[in-house]
Amino acid sequence: MNLVDQLRRDEGVRYQPYQDSLGNWTVGCGHKMTLTEHYFMPLSDVDVDRILKADIADKQAQLHAFSWFNVLDDCRQAALTNMAFNLGVNGLLHFPHMLSCIADSDWQGAHDQALASTWAAQVGARATRIAEQILTGQWI
Repeated sequence: MNLVDQLRRDEGVRYQPYQDSLGNWTVGCGHKMTLTEHYFMPLSDVDVDRILKADIADKQAQLHAFSWFNVLDDCRQAALTNMAFNLGVNGLLHFPHMLSCIADSDWQGAHDQALASTWAAQVGARATRIAEQILTGQWI
């Protein structure tokens, strides 16, 4: 397992643009299109992965500004990147108790805090997988 595979599973893959629940034009694995982006449709799997990898790099570049992220192993960094992909980095920062537990390597506390959130109730199995990945440091 890797983060690309996880996000393909968790976000789903759309080869044609669609409007998300907020009315944003979206394509691939939850990629919000800008006004200047133009793709040949339908996208290929290579196109989807290229866009997804660029989106992952963008989220991780934002997360690397935080010391608690930089000291994590790749698996736990991926779990938080997955959350940030879904919530945005600013949304992830609204989990101060979970992030405090992560900074203290309190994996059980971080797991419990993630699952005690409104976000977890909204995304269900995705939150369960991410919380388990934070807890164990193993790919889920």
